[in-house]
Amino acid sequence: MSSPTNQDVTPVKRRVPFFGIGFLLLVLTGIAIVGTSRGRNFLREFKPEPRIVEKEVIVKEVVEKTIEEVSAPPEITLSSQGTIKDLSNGILFKSKINFTDGEHATAIRDKRDSYHAVYELNVTVPQPSRTLAELEKSNPQLGSLVPGLETLLETAKVSPFYQTLYDNKVKRLERNVESLKKILSRHNFYDCDTILHMQHPETQRRVLLLQGDMDVVSDGSDGDRLATMPDEIVNSTHYQPFTSYGWRKQTDRPNPMVAGWKKRIGNADSELAAAGTSADRKKWLRERKKYLQRGIEDMEARSFLIADYDPFIVLPVNVLLARNTKFAGRVGDYAVVVYKDRVLPAIVGDGGPTFKIGEGSLRLAKELDSRSSSYRRPVSDLGVTYIVFPGSAGPKAPPNYVLWRTRCEELLAEIGGLGEGVELFEWENTLPPIEKSENTPN
Repeated sequence: MSSPTNQDVTPVKRRVPFFGIGFLLLVLTGIAIVGTSRGRNFLREFKPEPRIVEKEVIVKEVVEKTIEEVSAPPEITLSSQGTIKDLSNGILFKSKINFTDGEHATAIRDKRDSYHAVYELNVTVPQPSRTLAELEKSNPQLGSLVPGLETLLETAKVSPFYQTLYDNKVKRLERNVESLKKILSRHNFYDCDTILHMQHPETQRRVLLLQGDMDVVSDGSDGDRLATMPDEIVNSTHYQPFTSYGWRKQTDRPNPMVAGWKKRIGNADSELAAAGTSADRKKWLRERKKYLQRGIEDMEARSFLIADYDPFIVLPVNVLLARNTKFAGRVGDYAVVVYKDRVLPAIVGDGGPTFKIGEGSLRLAKELDSRSSSYRRPVSDLGVTYIVFPGSAGPKAPPNYVLWRTRCEELLAEIGGLGEGVELFEWENTLPPIEKSENTPN
């Protein structure tokens, strides 16, 4: 900040001190930077997308991807009368500078409360939708597409997962807001309309219903089905080769991501050998090498879903690992996604953060909106209904879209089927042709 000029000594009643504006701008910019949505989460249709950084935590076979969003600070104009600004993360920010006359500067400059800012975040926690009429406010054709839901909703119960989801959101806000760290965007806080446990009275078929938005997951790899991947993905430090759904490799073709991970180990070795590498950095590099080696061994033994080609959804990792309820979805369970006038078959393929819901693979996202990408979600409102059939998973194997559709049709029939004239979507295999090796099964 520049040194005071003669203008800086103008009485406060007549002029706002420039150094006061600078300090408050610094505070507000910090707040804007930390705020912002795997999601994630986020009205992006006409705005630049925040950069997505993914960090994985492997729990048994469930991979949780924590999505962190970094947005550029908005320009904020302040005045002593106060301003209201809609920040880039969707938070309505109200600011005002208050001035009071005090003693001489020598007497008050060391008093902490003579020059301070107060920051208060006010958040309204939503209640879950319970009835078909409430669900159709966001997804108007839901009842006509899946008419059996009306009967199921008569005895539906709000899932404890809903309360846990919002408890986790609140705790995350409480933990981060005190030190002005990154806080959830408005979009990511209000990403879930409801989570319900339902059971058909006659067939006893259990259903876990979730309604929310859809963010995009773009992970996964499988050398058996996709022998090459773009260099920017192979060499990416953010792209994850794994999904929670995986199976034993079927061929001798290497996973294309292995080369990139081996290169990262080589880079770590070079840095470890460098004279200027600190002890702390060396410790981190050694741990990172262990992680990379475990990942390579996993890729050499198993294959995974590929988000660009396979239709799957993501559930919070705490749902996947819950053992105290029969309504928890599991990796590999069948599911259908209902949006506008379409019903699409899928499986539960991955685990996501415990503080958000609503993620689909890039293949699924593009079917809802062809403009979707890793940085652009297909649906920003709460109009996507996810119908998961707990306990329906079969043996883990390479994706078979015909089988997936058949099973989803059978499971839908157990809750009343689809509406008249409604067809379950048929997925096509869009993987590029691959030359079969001697060990490739027919």
